[in-house]
Amino acid sequence: MKPSNELFDLIKSLSKSEKRFFKLTSSLQSGDKNYLKIFDFIDKQEEYDEEELKDFYKGEKFISHLPSEKNHLYKLILKSLRGFHSDNSVSAILKEEIKNVELLYKKSLYKECRKFLVRAKKLAEENEKFYYWFELISWEKLLIEEDYEQGNFTYDLDKLIQEELDVIAKLRNLAEYQMIYSRINYIFRRGGFVTKPEDISAVDEIANHHLIKGKNTALSSRAASICYYIQGLCNATKRDYDTALEKFNRTKFILDHNPKIKTSLAKRYVRTLHNLILANISLRNYDKAEQLIRELETLHQTKGFGTYDVKVKIFTCVYNSKIMVSYRKGSFQSTLKIVDEMVEGLNHYGDKLPKEQVLLFSYHIAYVYFGSGLYREALKWVNTILNDNEQKLRQDIYSYSRIFNLILHYELGNYDLLEYLMKSTTRKIKKSSHSEEVELSIIRLLKKVIRQGAKARLESFHEFSEELEGLFMKEDQKVILDYFNVAAWTESKVQNISFEEAVQKLM
Repeated sequence: MKPSNELFDLIKSLSKSEKRFFKLTSSLQSGDKNYLKIFDFIDKQEEYDEEELKDFYKGEKFISHLPSEKNHLYKLILKSLRGFHSDNSVSAILKEEIKNVELLYKKSLYKECRKFLVRAKKLAEENEKFYYWFELISWEKLLIEEDYEQGNFTYDLDKLIQEELDVIAKLRNLAEYQMIYSRINYIFRRGGFVTKPEDISAVDEIANHHLIKGKNTALSSRAASICYYIQGLCNATKRDYDTALEKFNRTKFILDHNPKIKTSLAKRYVRTLHNLILANISLRNYDKAEQLIRELETLHQTKGFGTYDVKVKIFTCVYNSKIMVSYRKGSFQSTLKIVDEMVEGLNHYGDKLPKEQVLLFSYHIAYVYFGSGLYREALKWVNTILNDNEQKLRQDIYSYSRIFNLILHYELGNYDLLEYLMKSTTRKIKKSSHSEEVELSIIRLLKKVIRQGAKARLESFHEFSEELEGLFMKEDQKVILDYFNVAAWTESKVQNISFEEAVQKLM
């Protein structure tokens, strides 16, 4: 059985400060510290090699029970991380405060207990941490009982009960929004832009939900931010970018004006900025998109946005945005530098990157290579997508990669292979439950031009260009342009210019 990489991954995820804190806390411990030898050795490895570790410490007793030593080290690192981050997370602070409340209550130190409770409740209220707020109210009711037994009737129990009901309502309200968000997120993560009738119907159902469509239905700032975010996603999935832009801007406004909530929803804030960038790119507001990219790039310097997971999210959003702006403007050659940085990031973050982002990186990189005339390099990246066996995530990427693959083989002159690929791709398209008229038209074009001479081929591209104009009168057929500018590719053939020049011409 292959040794687990879990300990290696945890050690490699640690920042310099976290490693320093771990070493400091370890120095305070007595007894054997074989775990530090394992820590230091793994920390120096580029890839985890357990045999190398065993060979280096051959003869040492702890190697004979290495699995238990690794497990011990893993738990010690997690304990150290809990200590290091105990003051950085509102949730962690509230957990500690609730423990303090409980301890003081059980020692009958009610006056001191109330001081901690009042402070914790204020923190929970300011950050809209409704779960903790609800628990603190439960403790407050117990303190009031003690006051009543002492003949102190200054505290209004009815007022507290009403507060509890309000918190429960806000908690339930937020939970409902989170469930609705999960639904729209699932639809987009599975298929991207919606074109299938059943997906369009599902998005419409979400958009018309009374909590999404109604006014003043959100009972908290957290709920309001997720409500507008859901509205933005619903419109983005249907390519209504003007409305999506308005809704995501509203989400950003709410979070910007509630900095404590913004910090606790760091990833959602990053996603909001990214969606604003994508909407502006689609509306060709490139200057605004680049301004937002700069804001996103510096976000890791903001308190609460420096954790590893948020940094990974910022990295993927920044580079997917940068590359899209560049190639939408037709700047393929100059974008090759961004590609190099993306490949470096892929190697650096490895499996820490979400699968969806790896797919997008691969597609964007392939597209830049294509636009630069580097077809073989582009094909390598398209093949990384097509050779993956993913069946549920972002089927739009897989679908358009198959069409992209055909065009690449045409450009490379691989006509025999192309004939075979066109048959299998046609079967897959026809099995889909929605109209793919443009894709089928591309395949019909390729079937013709691989058998034609130069003059007849040019005429075929002329005819295809006119056919595209008619097809793009249907809104659902324009979706392909967000993945591959087939209009510019056709123009490059008709005018005998590069794809890059054609994109710039059609901007």
